[in-house]
Amino acid sequence: MSGDEYNGWVPKTRLGRLVQEGEIETMDRALQSGLPFKEPEITDQLLPNLDDEVLDINMVQRMTDSGRRVKFRCVVAIGNRDGYVGFAEGRDDQVGSAIQKAIEIAKMNIIKVSRGCGSWECGCGRPHTVARRTIGKAGSVEVELLPAPRGLGLAGGETVRHILELAGIEDIWTRSSGQTRTTVNFAKATFKALQATNESRIPQHARAQREVIE
Repeated sequence: MSGDEYNGWVPKTRLGRLVQEGEIETMDRALQSGLPFKEPEITDQLLPNLDDEVLDINMVQRMTDSGRRVKFRCVVAIGNRDGYVGFAEGRDDQVGSAIQKAIEIAKMNIIKVSRGCGSWECGCGRPHTVARRTIGKAGSVEVELLPAPRGLGLAGGETVRHILELAGIEDIWTRSSGQTRTTVNFAKATFKALQATNESRIPQHARAQREVIE
C-alpha cells in the first residue's frame, strides 16, 4: 500500500510498517507485539474514532538569556470508551498547538484496560468495571481503583471520571490521597492505575505475539 493510499503516511518504524501492510489489524495485536509506539498514525489507523478531553491548561514561564519565555502546558486524555485510553501532556507557545501535541503523544501512550465484573457484590459478568483492585502513583498523589457493582456509577473526582469514561468504565470505587488539586499528577496516577489492570498479562501475550510476527 502506497503512502498516498494511506493518507500520506509513510511509516518510519517496524510497527508502523506492519500496520500499514495489514500484518497487524487490531490494537490488541499491536500492543501485544511488544514493539514501541512511536507514530500517532498507528493509533489513527487502528482506533479511528477516539474521543479526547482536555483536563488542564496551565501557563508555564521560564527565564532564558533572551528574557522570560511563556508556554502553555495542556494535559489531555483520549479513549474509545471501550477499553482503550491514552494520556499525555504537551507544551507549546500556543494553546491549540499544545493541545494537538498532547493528543499526538497520548496516541503513542495508548493502553488497554482490563475490564470485567470484579465486584463480589455483582457477578453480572459484563465488563463494566475494573477486573481487579489497582493503585497508581504520581508525585504525592495516589489513586486506588476498586471494582464496583453495576449501577453505582463513577465514584470519584471530576478528573478521575473523565479518564474512566474515556476508558469505558461505568462503575467503580476510587480512593485518592496527596495533592489531588495538582491535575497533572492526579490524572497521571489514575492512568497508571488503569495501566496496572493489564500489566500482569502483558509479558505472556507479548511473547506469543512476537512469535507470530517474527
